[in-house]
Amino acid sequence: MIIISLTAFTACSDDFVNVDSNDVTSEDFFNSEEDYQNALIGAYDLLQSTWINAMLGEIASDNTLAGGESATDVIGIQEIDDMIHTPVNNDLRGIWGLMFAGINRTNFILEFQDKIDFSGKNQIIAQARFLRAYYYFELVKWFGDVPLAIDKQILFGEESSYERSPASEVYSLIEQDLMFASDNLPSVQTEAGRVTKGAAQALLGKAYLYQDKFSEAAQVLEALIQSGTYSLVTDYNTIFEEDGENNVESVFEIQYTDVEGAGFGCLQCSEGNVAVGFSGIRNYEGPDFTSGFSFNVPVQEAYDAFDNDDQRRDIAILDINAWAASTGATFGTGNEHTGYFNRKYIPRTRSSNALPDLNLTNPNNYRAIRYADVLLMAAEANNRGGLNESKAQEYLNQVRRRAFGDELHDVTASGSSLTNAIYLERRLELVGEGHRFFDLVRTGKAAQEINGFQEGKHELFPIPAIEIQLAGNVWAQNPGY
Repeated sequence: MIIISLTAFTACSDDFVNVDSNDVTSEDFFNSEEDYQNALIGAYDLLQSTWINAMLGEIASDNTLAGGESATDVIGIQEIDDMIHTPVNNDLRGIWGLMFAGINRTNFILEFQDKIDFSGKNQIIAQARFLRAYYYFELVKWFGDVPLAIDKQILFGEESSYERSPASEVYSLIEQDLMFASDNLPSVQTEAGRVTKGAAQALLGKAYLYQDKFSEAAQVLEALIQSGTYSLVTDYNTIFEEDGENNVESVFEIQYTDVEGAGFGCLQCSEGNVAVGFSGIRNYEGPDFTSGFSFNVPVQEAYDAFDNDDQRRDIAILDINAWAASTGATFGTGNEHTGYFNRKYIPRTRSSNALPDLNLTNPNNYRAIRYADVLLMAAEANNRGGLNESKAQEYLNQVRRRAFGDELHDVTASGSSLTNAIYLERRLELVGEGHRFFDLVRTGKAAQEINGFQEGKHELFPIPAIEIQLAGNVWAQNPGY
């Protein structure tokens, strides 16, 4: 795998990002299909760094607490949990830098997309445009207005020539990229992890929903649903296990492996899902799981949000005390211990030939977009857009019927009551998957649900101070910071 471009924004480690842009030029690259494919692999590679995005999407919300060993364990995570983060938060700087690294890698391909022609090139370009949209969607969620680079890398030293573009313009590029991707990608890929037409449709629907474009969201999500490409897995318990990876419910899944190790000096150097080890049970000894660092611990209120007969509850959230009592397992406690762990993404027992550093090389894939999410987004768009309430109820109830195994728990409410039922169902179905904070923000409910959340400030995170300095102090900071 090659690193194909200089990332203009520092992240995790100089060794990881500080690549001389003169190492690879248009003259000696993009001269064959293999060159484009290798560049595309480099663009995919930054998806693995989004483990921190997903984990913090829970910790920043009302679903989980930071946890860890102590109140100073990874202070950036602790600050975000307590809503006291500042522009010098290293974890936020990492998100900014790594997402722009991904954008730079896609733009390197797109800058030279017309250099040569070959069969299948349009699909490579479509994948690159999906990835650019994905990275920009993460940035606009976290930071709002961001520098917009189209088909051109942002090289080190050029930051001051880019202004922060309005979020509306960023979303416009996201929409254009995803429409192109949807038109040019196949419904099924032969290689797991490659993006598909359905992934582009789902992310486009989500981008519309985040802008309250309900009619547009409903239309594109309906097309995806009616395609019949995806369906709900019958047994919810299988989704997050190894055998459940890349299943019929997985619309877009980020691939991880345990073939390459990492250290705390460069967590992003891991090919594994670092969030899994971070979220693991501290000092655990027992069946099914291995130990971790006890971050991202669910709170009692999130556990209690489930009905007692909701089959998802104990699959999504592990009650460690009940588990220990039934299995004889032992465990330690860390900071803010709640007695619960994010069972969807904690380390599983693996083969004896796995790498020794289990906590940083977990191969658990991240289910970035599931079909259940698509159904709930479609339900919300139809309901909030005043488009089709019976369809909204049907899509919501498809998710609930799997959760309860019957139709006795179907929702028949309408109007705002149906809206609230959909919001609750998103929390229950997607708990632990990184969506909760942004759902609360976009629906205007964050201030009433998240301790310490200040309206007019915490809807966005601060632009890293070092990035403003690199840009010549011409970028205004987000309000309140």
